[in-house]
Amino acid sequence: MSLRVQFIALYTLVRKEATRVFRIWLQTLMPPAVTTALYFLIFGHLIGRRIGRMGGFDYAEFIAPGLIMMQVITNAYGNVVSSFFSAKMQRHLEEMLVAPMATWTIVLGYMLGGVLRGLGVAAAVTAVALVFTRLHVAHLLVTVSVIVLTACVFALGGLINAILADNFDDVSIIPSFVLTPLSYLGGVFYSIALLPEFAQRLSLFNPILYMVNAFRYGMLGVADVGLGTAYAVIIGFAAVLFAICMVLIDRGTGIRS
Repeated sequence: MSLRVQFIALYTLVRKEATRVFRIWLQTLMPPAVTTALYFLIFGHLIGRRIGRMGGFDYAEFIAPGLIMMQVITNAYGNVVSSFFSAKMQRHLEEMLVAPMATWTIVLGYMLGGVLRGLGVAAAVTAVALVFTRLHVAHLLVTVSVIVLTACVFALGGLINAILADNFDDVSIIPSFVLTPLSYLGGVFYSIALLPEFAQRLSLFNPILYMVNAFRYGMLGVADVGLGTAYAVIIGFAAVLFAICMVLIDRGTGIRS
């Protein structure tokens, strides 16, 4: 299988995923924007006025990076898990498996589709955030790289979920009982410096904490964790999840009966 063939296959798969996202933008891009507006209205405006400043910033400004990252995580994950699981259930995934597509092409294609939706949602949510607070980017390279790497991690997580899922209930379990709690406990709405020492140590086992804080550092220049540690956690998760996806598809786990 030549590299040119793989490039054509990758381009076709990513284009299909991107077309799907932007064709139904009312379902893929608008809901995160509306949800974020409600977060800002309730937490940032009404409750934030009572809280005051946090980390040297207005509360709405402090939570803005976390809200953007939370929507990126949810939508990068949801895009891949729904797209791949639908392909599996509708029995047109086999066309890719029998085509001259390398496993890494399939994994990379779906991952990039999730990243594109994550970035599209990030743009929409950022536009909403600008209505409620001021935003500036302290470190552009950190901001862009962290949001892309985080979208990669959760797109790959969504692919693993879709591969292993046998029904629609299996698809909804992880977002409801894993992603949502970890996101809320990942420092989106608060600095872990406010927590008791035991809770601070426990929070360090939450990978989303590193993603939110690295992104907050990129935008505001402040973070509760070291930037190097955050990058190591994010890149490590991305590498491990990519390898797991490769192994599962090569073995036909959850795909070949």
